[in-house]
Amino acid sequence: MIEMAYVALGGAAGVFSGLLGIGGGTVVVPCLVYLFGMTQHKAQGTVLAAFLPPVALLAFLKYFQSGHVDLKAAGFVALGIFLGSYVGAWASVSLPELLLKRIFGVFLLFVAAQLMLGK
Repeated sequence: MIEMAYVALGGAAGVFSGLLGIGGGTVVVPCLVYLFGMTQHKAQGTVLAAFLPPVALLAFLKYFQSGHVDLKAAGFVALGIFLGSYVGAWASVSLPELLLKRIFGVFLLFVAAQLMLGK
């Protein structure tokens, strides 16, 4: 039965990703920690494993067909993600879980404040 809960969580993350362009990690990581009892490290690793297949392919195709994709920019961003994700993972696994949770929380608060208070 937990498998269906994981599928529902993935579905919700997919809707948010397609609708808002946010990374599913901002939805999935907190849910895995607080609803499924995973550690912060395990939740982050699990999300990265879920993203390995082309999870955004259908959403990308819809945006591309609508003329809303800059492929050149996407390629350079992808290169940065490729390199930066290794550095970030290397740093993350060496941090204590509580510090990692706090860093993640501050990041989410910063994003929320920018969205609510920005122009």
